[in-house]
Amino acid sequence: MNDLLPFHSLLTPEGRALLDEVRGTAPAEELAVATRLRRDHPADLVSAALGQARLRQRAAAKFGAEDAERMYFTPNGVEQSTRTSVADYRAGRLTELGVTSVADLCCGIGGDAIALARAGIRVLAVDRDPLTAAVARANAQALGLADLIEVREADVTEVDTAGYDAVFVDPARRGGRGRIFDPEAYSPPLSWAVGAASAARVAALKIAPGIPHEAVPERAEAEWISDGGDVKEAVLWFGTGAGGGFGGAAVRATLLPGPRSLLSRGLPDPEVRPVGRYLYEPDGAVIRAHLVAEVAEELDGGLIDPTIAYITADTPRPTVYASAYEITDRLPFNLKKLKALLREREVGVLTVKKRGSAVEPEELRRKVKPQGPNSATVFLTRVAGAPTMLIGHPLG
Repeated sequence: MNDLLPFHSLLTPEGRALLDEVRGTAPAEELAVATRLRRDHPADLVSAALGQARLRQRAAAKFGAEDAERMYFTPNGVEQSTRTSVADYRAGRLTELGVTSVADLCCGIGGDAIALARAGIRVLAVDRDPLTAAVARANAQALGLADLIEVREADVTEVDTAGYDAVFVDPARRGGRGRIFDPEAYSPPLSWAVGAASAARVAALKIAPGIPHEAVPERAEAEWISDGGDVKEAVLWFGTGAGGGFGGAAVRATLLPGPRSLLSRGLPDPEVRPVGRYLYEPDGAVIRAHLVAEVAEELDGGLIDPTIAYITADTPRPTVYASAYEITDRLPFNLKKLKALLREREVGVLTVKKRGSAVEPEELRRKVKPQGPNSATVFLTRVAGAPTMLIGHPLG
């Protein structure tokens, strides 16, 4: 409760004026700024304003500078909230499903609630932490969305969601020891969230991208989402008409910006074939969703190794679901040979990618000491079980 006092002081006219004054303060300037401001303002308020300014600077990458400068954050809220691009995509999908009201359970600082409200959806945003709920309420007010977002401080397991078209649950996946990998150790547990989903016409449950596929309920549609090539989250959807789980599988990988979605066709694993002229690195969402076979079929390609998600092909074909490279050299793993080849090619800009290798990219770059005007990409991987280096360059 003590944390609420300095936060609420930021919502006063004095607090808002102070936030405007410290906007954009660089870390090296904080001590001098704090010393100056404490002459005219309470020390706790100055500290709260400077802390909030730091959080807003961090949040700009997720929310955009314009929104971040008006919003309020907690350290955990910045770290764990959904980035705007992903939240907007999910809100758009709910809109397409005819949803007009959502119970947003475990709402955090309100990132998803904001996207839902901006899509015209009425939101009940629930969080049991008093400070987090206060921040979510302040964000709805700051962005002019208070008419669409009701924030409630409560235990989500005790909230009646019967009056809402859809339920969205974003359970806590971090504990005192860091990330939680067991879905039943989420707060609330995945089994409770699935039960809550059954009470709504449509439901979306946010889960960790690394969830074991066998943990996905059979009637759920599972979706992995990447943004700019980075996997951000996985979502279990209910009520979309596409359920079936991994047995009969309703699985998709969605790439942002776009969105571009690849759907499972239940294909068998691709065949392993010799390394061809072109190598394709599937997007992380494609790999997490186990849809490499769908991309390989699109490319008329195969795998370089049965356990490695690199696709090889003899002809270049454009695809949004994988990055393409032209391979110029293939060597058994040998740092001396790689160093000699890079020196011969005058490679000074070296991109190192690895899959199935214990060697760290920085370690390799330090040992080969690339020098020269040219660039190259080296893949540290396995080919048919053998440690191998593939050297090439991106297509396009």
